[in-house]
Amino acid sequence: MPETLTLREGYFGDPVAFQALADLLQDIFGIDISHQMNLGGPDPTSMPFGYFDPSGRCVANFSAFSMPFIVNGRVVRAAGYQSGAVRPDYRGQGLYRTLMKRTFDWAEREGFEAGVLLTDKPGLYEPYGFRTVPQFRFHGAVPHAGLAVPRARDLDLKQEADLHIVQMALEGRQPVSEIFSVVRQKEMFLLNAHFDKDIRLSLLEEDDAVIAWEPQGDTSLQILDIAARQIPPLGHIVASLGAHFERVEVFFPVDRLGWDGVATPHQGDCVLMVKGLEAASLARPFMLSPLADF
Repeated sequence: MPETLTLREGYFGDPVAFQALADLLQDIFGIDISHQMNLGGPDPTSMPFGYFDPSGRCVANFSAFSMPFIVNGRVVRAAGYQSGAVRPDYRGQGLYRTLMKRTFDWAEREGFEAGVLLTDKPGLYEPYGFRTVPQFRFHGAVPHAGLAVPRARDLDLKQEADLHIVQMALEGRQPVSEIFSVVRQKEMFLLNAHFDKDIRLSLLEEDDAVIAWEPQGDTSLQILDIAARQIPPLGHIVASLGAHFERVEVFFPVDRLGWDGVATPHQGDCVLMVKGLEAASLARPFMLSPLADF
């Protein structure tokens, strides 16, 4: 490690250091996490480990955060790993390996029983016990709602009142699935919805439910996530979004939707990797909601 670098951990309380990480991720991945400051702030459970040069520039980072899951009806205390990056002029010096080891050691000391990450370089993490698990989305015909339902209202995160509605829905949400789903992850839901302009957020007022979705042509739609105290039936949801939809694709397990879709392997830019969970516990088809991507 170059002697001029300073190792810092847990530095999100320092706005200058947080912005330095935001600059690193913007330069390497083209994403600006500083928008979190307008959406309620970063995840308070985050534990970043980073190297900073004498000018205060973040040159390498790897972070952990608390990401509890429901897996087959059981709450699993898992750590998520994200924000792994090294500036090109500091690569090949072992910085990333050192940060990974420090982060994984911290998670072990904290008592996390499992680890989860998304990556396009799975071979980098396999030596640390991570394995790739397949993901499946679910598709089929739209079920009938049965009764007439009121039309959902679109929400805009740039409007303070609408942002508050989504935040409250996420605070008190029921996990979307008993098979596999996050218990909480408000910050990434908001950031992902902010980044992807194609995602629509709609409020089913009588259900106090926020639906993250995308239309696909005139007669199809994708349901990406739901934030509600009790998950409404899929037929009710789709009818609220538009009576003209005939086909639906759901990007999380459908056990709480009152509907059986056909599971189809999902191929994304990144693979989901886990450690600390037995393969048998992940045998049923599932997918991590795109709004929980990290």
